[in-house]
Amino acid sequence: MIKPKSVEEVLETARIEEVVQDFVNLKRRGVNMIGLCPFHAEKTPSFTVSPSKGFYKCFGCGKGGDSVNFLMELEHMEFPEAIRYLAKKYGIQLEETEVSQEVRQEQQYQESLFLVNEFAKKYYQEQLFNTDLGKSVGLNYFRERGFREEILKKFGLGFAPDKTDAFTLRATHAGYNLDVLKKLGLTSQYGRDFFRNRVMFAIHNLSGKVIGFGGRILVKDVKAPKYINTPETEIYNKSKVLYGAFFAKRAIRKEDECILVEGYTDVLSLHQAGIENVAASSGTSLTVEQIRLVKRYTENIKILYDGDLAGIKAALRGMGMVLEQGLNVKIVLLPEGEDPDSYLQKVGVEAFREYITQQAKDFIMFQAGLLQEEAAGDPVKKAKLIKDIVESIARIPDPLKRSLYVRECARIMEVEEQLLVNEANKVVAYQFKKGQQEEERARLKEEAPQPGEVFAPPVPQPREKQAPTGDEFQEKDIIRILIAGGGEVFDPEEQVSVAQYILANIEDVLDSFDFPLYGRIARECHKRLLDNQPVDTTYFLNHPDEEVRQLAVNLLSSPYEYSENWEKRWDIFLSSQKMPDENFEKDSTQALKRFKLRKLNKMIRQNAEKIRQLFEQKSDDYMLYLKLDQKLKVMRNELAEELGTVVL
Repeated sequence: MIKPKSVEEVLETARIEEVVQDFVNLKRRGVNMIGLCPFHAEKTPSFTVSPSKGFYKCFGCGKGGDSVNFLMELEHMEFPEAIRYLAKKYGIQLEETEVSQEVRQEQQYQESLFLVNEFAKKYYQEQLFNTDLGKSVGLNYFRERGFREEILKKFGLGFAPDKTDAFTLRATHAGYNLDVLKKLGLTSQYGRDFFRNRVMFAIHNLSGKVIGFGGRILVKDVKAPKYINTPETEIYNKSKVLYGAFFAKRAIRKEDECILVEGYTDVLSLHQAGIENVAASSGTSLTVEQIRLVKRYTENIKILYDGDLAGIKAALRGMGMVLEQGLNVKIVLLPEGEDPDSYLQKVGVEAFREYITQQAKDFIMFQAGLLQEEAAGDPVKKAKLIKDIVESIARIPDPLKRSLYVRECARIMEVEEQLLVNEANKVVAYQFKKGQQEEERARLKEEAPQPGEVFAPPVPQPREKQAPTGDEFQEKDIIRILIAGGGEVFDPEEQVSVAQYILANIEDVLDSFDFPLYGRIARECHKRLLDNQPVDTTYFLNHPDEEVRQLAVNLLSSPYEYSENWEKRWDIFLSSQKMPDENFEKDSTQALKRFKLRKLNKMIRQNAEKIRQLFEQKSDDYMLYLKLDQKLKVMRNELAEELGTVVL
């Protein structure tokens, strides 16, 4: 178990923008950074990272939190695993306490899938570099392909010997569960090694963990497939992974472009040559998940194809989904008979770079040119060609970009621009209607009664959120300040924190909050102060209660921010006070006064009801409560005057 002191050190050291940028391409906007949300599909960035506050928030899907929560959500890590990931990233030595055998076994079970894959990678590497067979067969193959040893080790390449159960025996003797080996596809259902007599390519997720393997056979055997891959598992889904993306993500963000190739060796060859913004679809057609993965880092894709026209045409049919995601796609057609690896070896790095830069063609224009050659002199084919291109253009979500493509295609095809506009609008309208129908079918399917259930029509829900009742707004504002700045200094001379100042002033009404969640948080903050524990943003962003954690994210985030143009463009400076997000002293004072005013009004109403009851009962206490009413109203009026508020 990781000691609290180590956890605190990690949380204090981790920079949210540095952690998120390992997975998402962020751009500066004022004091914050924005990017496309990795948790849901979106075309316009609504994912915001606040470096100063140390959290992220998506205003599209609502997800938010700090660095640890981001890793837990995106990479499905447990809390200790996320802490270890960050500790490794920042070079922090974790202190851990001894745990029981049962707890250790439970932790090992939770991490077993990754642990076994890491063990397998080391085993295959050992076979490649430290055995005679591995050196003569596997290592010799890689050297003949021109790969240096540091690249082989960096990407986790190895060799699986032609033995029935050598790996399985090694793994089980090391204490790894046979069922887990089978689950990961490393061992067959009959207890034999799944990969035999193949060079091995380790496949990593975006955090660098090994999630699967690809194996290439080296002997010419028509009965065996050239490549085999790890089957689908809980941690490996081929359609959601790009080979080499972990090693390429920084370069992709830096170059603002992702080069997509087909095979493992293409990635290795280009990476070794210094072209590191490259990843591979591993022989499969591009999927929506892979496209969205690229879109986290860049909106520009350059796809390299060999000279096989039949294969290119087949691949082009799946380009629609790339366009739908709003990416800019360029196609590079390599010389006939060449793939990226072979052509790079043939012409050298500089000539290769120059070629893929000069020969890169916009996808729509490439498609138009390719199909126009087929339709030359045939009006029927040309009409079909135009429809195919218009259908591709219609998938582009940006209306401005669509219109520019329509204009250019009209020029190339020698047809009226308005004709293409009309055709594109028809396709857009059809796709929109089709999308609505699919959403409706999905909704009806979800609402349909299960076998044996009695159908009940859904109860209409109110569309608008109800307005806050009672003192909820003022209570919420108090909690906002405690979460955002509870640990900040309110009075430097007295060394009083914001949390201490606020809670000391509302101590007598901690049990009188109208809204239960806010009252619970206020009382928890009070208890933490009594226990000499901090009340700060980090605590709430890592709160064990999901409701509190989500509330903290929502209260800390806003889609609006103070414009830099006041200072940069118009030379108007905020001189009378600190920036709004930093002005905790004035914010606390004003919020506390508003909170007290609401509570005084509530007390006056309750006291008035008591006076009415005593008057009807002709009680002697009537005058006592009448004097209390006068005193409360004096306090209320004084407070209202300080706030500049009119009391009705």
